[in-house]
Amino acid sequence: MTWTPHATVAVIVEDDHGRFLLVEEISGGKVVFNQPAGHIEEDELILNAARRETLEETGWEVEPTYFLGVYTYKAPANGVTYHRFCYAAKPVRQVTSELDEGIIAPHWLTLNEIRALGSTLRSPLVLQCIEDYRNGRQFPLDVVVDGQT
Repeated sequence: MTWTPHATVAVIVEDDHGRFLLVEEISGGKVVFNQPAGHIEEDELILNAARRETLEETGWEVEPTYFLGVYTYKAPANGVTYHRFCYAAKPVRQVTSELDEGIIAPHWLTLNEIRALGSTLRSPLVLQCIEDYRNGRQFPLDVVVDGQT
């Protein structure tokens, strides 16, 4: 059997009011909350995947500002291992209200509101990435060397 991890991106977006952009979505038949996130496509630059996923899931254009880290998570529901490239980004502008299939709506939520979501967070990484962001974890964008550039 071949082990095949999934390469994904996630984006922490905070507005001027201290609220974070989350996505309410359907996953495994349940309503969950997550950062704008998704799989990196073949031949896609990782930073471009972060921009694309945020736009497709929230309607917002964002500009990545720094890299938070690579987070590894093995989902108990399906046993898949995810390698999550997490970025912080600034919101630029909302450009569309058309969202990916399975997305219910984007939401701007405070940290306390996110904590209160509890088990409806898609994974523990949702809160961990926000906490790392708030604790000042950051690396320059070029710490991720993308062979496509």
